[in-house]
Formats: sequence, C-alpha cells, structure tokens
Amino acid sequence: MLQDKAMENSSTTNWGENGQLEVLTFDIGEERLAIEAVSIREILDLLPETCVPGAPALVSSVVNFRGKIIPIADLRVAFGMPRDPAEAASTDHRIVVIETEFGGEVLQIGLRTDKVHEVTILDLAKSCEPPVLGMRWKREFVRELVRQSDCVVLIPDLPEIFTAMAQAA
Repeated sequence: MLQDKAMENSSTTNWGENGQLEVLTFDIGEERLAIEAVSIREILDLLPETCVPGAPALVSSVVNFRGKIIPIADLRVAFGMPRDPAEAASTDHRIVVIETEFGGEVLQIGLRTDKVHEVTILDLAKSCEPPVLGMRWKREFVRELVRQSDCVVLIPDLPEIFTAMAQAA
C-alpha cells in the first residue's frame, strides 16, 4: 500500500514532454527542496507575522502583504525538523508565496525558507520515488527525490501535507 501511495504521488509531478521540470530551489535547514515554478507567485523578504491562536503548528501565523492576508507554512513542522528558537532571522530568509488548490479553492500560502537559490531545471532521468527505508521524512509527504551534482533535491507533496494538516485539526 505504501508503494502504491508513492507511485500515486510521483505521478502527480508535472514532468514536461522532454522529461524536465522547471522548479524554484530553496533550503529549509540542511535540506534542499523544490517547488514547481508555475506555482510561485512572489518571493518576499520576511514580513512581520501575526500568530493565530489555536492554529495548527504547520500554519500558525499569517502576514499582511499588499492588503491580503497570507497564511505562512513552516515545512519544518511537516518534516519533523527542529527549529532553534534562538536562531535569528538572517538576510537569506524568505517567504515563497505559492498558489495551490486546496479543498476546491485556489489559495495563496507563504512557505518560510532559510535560503532561496534559483529557478532551475530538474531531469526525470535523475529522479526516484522516496525509499521505503532510510528516510527521516514522512514518505507520504515526498513526491520524488532528484539527484543533482551537489545534493539531492526533495520535491514535497504540498497537497498531501496540507490535507494531513487539515484532517489533524
């Protein structure tokens, strides 16, 4: 069943006819992640966040950007990555605003990142589904892993992450 789920997830990556995918790469902690470039709406410097009492830890705050309230997701929570409360925001930290469909609605959600790298092309030939063993992340939250010369890039399954968060609430 887990293998079926992984296959289902990997089939949701929109690889082009040429076996390539344009993505924005960014870091969260020591990990390199990628989001499909077509989902990106803005890359913002950090903005003052307003905590939302009672909200799930994954999306526990919002920002006011150009008069629009945008929830901020911390993918560290989804992937069980610790955040050092003493860690100060650096000039590299950004909010990547994506547009995604959730519950039949198109939403804008900000992803808190430690560093944004670049828009780049990933190759299907260098990708693989998440392994059954040897991962520290929840396998169902990972669509694919893609090898690059200097690292492995994780493509998160954001709809799965946000659905799990909503069901847990």
